[in-house]
Amino acid sequence: MNMRAIRIGVAAALAGSLLALTSSAFAADQVKYRADLKPSSEIPAIVDSKGSGTLEATYDPITKKLTYILAWRDLTGPATAAHFHGPADAKTNAGPAVPINVTIGNPVKGAADLTDAQAADLAAGKWYVNVHTEAHKGGEIRGQVMKTN
Repeated sequence: MNMRAIRIGVAAALAGSLLALTSSAFAADQVKYRADLKPSSEIPAIVDSKGSGTLEATYDPITKKLTYILAWRDLTGPATAAHFHGPADAKTNAGPAVPINVTIGNPVKGAADLTDAQAADLAAGKWYVNVHTEAHKGGEIRGQVMKTN
């Protein structure tokens, strides 16, 4: 084997290792979030619903993009709206921060670009997700968005 082929092989191995390390570093920066939505988490609590839902989300601080999947079931009627709300703790209501398009179906897969202030509220556990119905215009199911990693 000639020296040129050895050098190319070593360079390729080093480049592959660097790429793997770089990819791992970017993936490590992403933060995962989850929310379990239920009627009892609404303020005030909803007692005539058997609805439930889940939110799985990932925030990338480099791109400032929040990607999410929201799913629900057993609501009193079709979902009419959904939002990320904040800043608020689990016992406080707040205005919508980011809308979620429920007209595209269930589950909803979406993404939003966050401001630095929104990202800080999300990281501090000050956001919740709310799914609204005609019977419960203020929200039928709600869940606080919390870090999972």
